[in-house]
Amino acid sequence: MASTLCSVHRFLPSQRREKVEYLSALRTSFCGKVVCNPSFSGRQIARSHGNRLVISSLLGRRVKSRETVIPEPDYRIPIVLLGIAGGLVYTDNLVPAVPVGLLGLLLLFQTTRVRFVFDDEALEVKIGDQLQESGDNVFVGGRNRWKYSTFVNWEFWWPNFPILVYFKETQTKPEGQIHFFPIIFNGKQLYDTMAERAGPSKTSGPKES
Repeated sequence: MASTLCSVHRFLPSQRREKVEYLSALRTSFCGKVVCNPSFSGRQIARSHGNRLVISSLLGRRVKSRETVIPEPDYRIPIVLLGIAGGLVYTDNLVPAVPVGLLGLLLLFQTTRVRFVFDDEALEVKIGDQLQESGDNVFVGGRNRWKYSTFVNWEFWWPNFPILVYFKETQTKPEGQIHFFPIIFNGKQLYDTMAERAGPSKTSGPKES
């Protein structure tokens, strides 16, 4: 086909000849060959190469994405709460011991199953080592997945022994939705990943031990 087009080159009007040469070059670029035709003008060659670059960018472009980060579980908070509950029981303070102990058991259970998954574009809460979906948020509704671009602010309490992570996002509702989570993950990993993906926290962060 390309050779046929070239053979009739001199018998075609200039406008149609330009179109035929362009189609020939485009067809050849799909085959990975370079056409060296002296009748091509610089503008025509640039146009042909430009189309080849556009096609390559659409078909062969590789988008670089950040790796998924899952902070390791940290059992310090539930262990401390259970220790406090045990001390209260030992001193016969059973009334405060019960809620503290129940909270410790709840957080111990949650530490074994809840995972924060930081993918390329969002933070998502998942369940278990198989990373199953956690369903909708039981308190504010919506999926437990929030894009970093919607984060307004986030903080850690307290930096030396992080207990809670707070963040506010505008994905759930435009005026902003606040979330609190106990830090049952490696605090340093969690802080570093939050700072990388959602921007640095201005007032807090784990200090070097």
